[in-house]
Formats: sequence, C-alpha cells, structure tokens
Amino acid sequence: MGTVINTLSAERGAQAAPRPSREEAEAAVRTLIAWAGDDPRREGLLDTPRRVARAFEELYSGYGHDPQEVLARTFADVGGYQDMVLVRDIPFTSHCEHHMVPFMGTAHIAYYPIDGVVGLSKLARLVDIYARRLQTQETLTAQIADALEAYLGSRGVAVMIEAEHLCMSIRGVQKAGASTMTSRFTGVFREDAAEREKFLNLVRPTFR
Repeated sequence: MGTVINTLSAERGAQAAPRPSREEAEAAVRTLIAWAGDDPRREGLLDTPRRVARAFEELYSGYGHDPQEVLARTFADVGGYQDMVLVRDIPFTSHCEHHMVPFMGTAHIAYYPIDGVVGLSKLARLVDIYARRLQTQETLTAQIADALEAYLGSRGVAVMIEAEHLCMSIRGVQKAGASTMTSRFTGVFREDAAEREKFLNLVRPTFR
C-alpha cells in the first residue's frame, strides 16, 4: 500500500507545477522551429504555434482529469458476480517523457470485484487519463494498477501493456516493430501463480 500512496502522491505533486500562459507556450514553439532550422515567420508556419498549443491540450489532457472521480461510481446489482472482470485490447497513445515522441499499443486490465463493479468504459477512460501525459511505459502500467487498487477496492488487479516506442523505431537504434511488455499484479494475482496464469491465458491470444 505504501507504494500506491507514494506513486499517487508523486503524481499529484507533479501536477502542482505552475502552468505557463498560452502565449508563452506558442512563443516556445516558435523558438523550437527556429532552433530546428526553419523560419517561424514563413507562411506555412505562421499558425503552427497555435496549432501545436491546441494539440498539446488534447494530447496531454490527462493532467486535467482525476482517476478517483472516474472510479467513484460502482454497480452492486450484478447478481453477486465476484469472478474476474477483464477488459483487453484497450488501445492507447502516449508520449515518452524522455523525447516527447509517441508510443502506442494496447492495455489489458483485470480485477476481482468485492462490493461491486465499475463501468467497463471507465477502465478505458482510466488508461487514457494516464496515457495522455508525459510517461514511461513502466510508470503508466504502475499508475493504472495503483489507481484501481487505491480507488476501486478489489481482491486483486492485473495490468499488462504492450507498446511500440517511436523513440526506438524512428530515432536512435531505429528498430521498427520492436514491442515492449510491462505488467503489474496486486492481491490474488500477485499471491497466486494460478491466477496470474489464468489472466495470461485470457490475454495471450492478443500477443503478436
């Protein structure tokens, strides 16, 4: 539980940094265009700073949403269902915090409910909340699992993410097609190898 608290506290602290104005953001884009070697006063680039600022609002919209609110409403009238709930193949796009280059892939999420279940779309929304931030895949995996553990309440959570990183495929070593797998297990998934195997068997057909 200490790890969950530390992860979520660090997340809140990161969001507390002062936010520059839109004018400052657009000026920064003009500076980067000039640094790259082009002329930000060129006709085709005149509106680019404005477009980039608007794109950033969408690409990094996760900072403006609270995962606790997304997971707050649960449904208890599910006929006493207490077995695994799994949503697999949730597509996402995020941005590497090291190079601000996209990485994209799919997330698989499972949990064992205690007093009720959360709407299935909320799990996809939770992925987007964390994916639409500057991220590493490892942190993204941990944040999704920790939020479910802290705010939903369950007997166990399993999260697995498979993604391709453009910072690896279009720059640096330039190894297109390489995929990265990360996972996090809590509760019964961590304690019971049979439960982990059950989860893996259910998501394995999605692996390339």
